[in-house]
Amino acid sequence: MNNKFDALKDDDSGDHDQDQGSQKDCEKEKNDNDEDDDQNTAKKKVCVSPKYNATIAVPGVGEHPLQYNYSFWYSRRTPGRPASTQSYESNIKQIGSFASVEQFWRFYSHMIRPGDLTGHSDFHLFKEGIKPMWEDDANKLGGKWIIRLRKGLASRCWENLILAMLGEQFMVGEEICGAVVSVRFQEDIISIWNKTASDQATITRIRDTLRRVLNLPPNTIMEYKTHTDSIKAWEDFHGLVNAVGGR
Repeated sequence: MNNKFDALKDDDSGDHDQDQGSQKDCEKEKNDNDEDDDQNTAKKKVCVSPKYNATIAVPGVGEHPLQYNYSFWYSRRTPGRPASTQSYESNIKQIGSFASVEQFWRFYSHMIRPGDLTGHSDFHLFKEGIKPMWEDDANKLGGKWIIRLRKGLASRCWENLILAMLGEQFMVGEEICGAVVSVRFQEDIISIWNKTASDQATITRIRDTLRRVLNLPPNTIMEYKTHTDSIKAWEDFHGLVNAVGGR
């Protein structure tokens, strides 16, 4: 991918295929450093946000800051089991937040790739302060592009998608909220969420950028769905009276 963020991957992070050689090199470099310096550089710097009453990632000295801070989330549930907003929210677990290219790779290089996940599992990558829920204030008026993948493609497509998102390749200002990869039994699904479902120009630009960064064939089926429609479909499917937030 031809962008500044991808270039930093090669310069700063080395090979991220998690091969044994890379792990040994990292361990050797860590052992060669002074213990105090190592603790200062390896530890993710955070501060406290009064708004969210939570820690916020801050770029370390000499690191390459991202335009926005992001958080990784993970969720897993039993298929076919109805979920309320409360149960879904309690089931999504925040892995951590990052503010720089280097901090991203510290998380990502240790995470299981989507293709190796089993069952009904999801990885979410959202801007810090936005929960991966339809009902979140930043998401409720928005929607998402959905691409269904045959098995074996999720890991590559997920990496290309999040690198494009972190590298600001979509060029739609603050519209991007986050991305999700959903591992299912018969197929995998990736999606990218934006704030304003009524903004047709933004939606079109996101679609075209997705096709490019994922190198999708022209006949690939892409579906845009508003979060309002997602909530209604969920309610209708489960026959619930109250608004629910299951996924």
